[in-house]
Amino acid sequence: MKAKGNVFKYGDNVDTDVIIPARYLNSSEPAELARHCMEDIDKEFVEKVHAGDIIVAEKNFGCGSSREHAPIAIKAAGVSCVIAETFARIFYRNAINIGLPIIECPEASHGISAGDEVEVDFDSGVITNVTKGTSFKGQAFPPFMQKIIEAEGLVNYINNK
Repeated sequence: MKAKGNVFKYGDNVDTDVIIPARYLNSSEPAELARHCMEDIDKEFVEKVHAGDIIVAEKNFGCGSSREHAPIAIKAAGVSCVIAETFARIFYRNAINIGLPIIECPEASHGISAGDEVEVDFDSGVITNVTKGTSFKGQAFPPFMQKIIEAEGLVNYINNK
């Protein structure tokens, strides 16, 4: 399994309130959430993101409230993967549960810039910055997590068993 896309880059402590502002939580429809994804931190995100694009951030991505809406909004916006130095524990779990691939890799977090083209191989954990010609070794997904992501989330995975 692989992902390839252009990078949107963010810093430390990107919380769930800027990923999907609380004023939009009256909907749980992925398409509606996607229309407001990242708007409080990056007003142009929804106009510029394309299917397959990748978010790269620094420490503690997804901190704040435990809302599942945040990874749903990111995935529904077309983001194929989030790479960060570290993730908030609940965001990490919610992302895997809904089938959004995320990888912790401090070196990639610092070595990738906004607009770079990046490819991620989930089987090996290798993150390649195509733009700069550099590679980083992130944590490969264990086979059971790959199956959950391939099934588009934990509920689908369980229903398919």
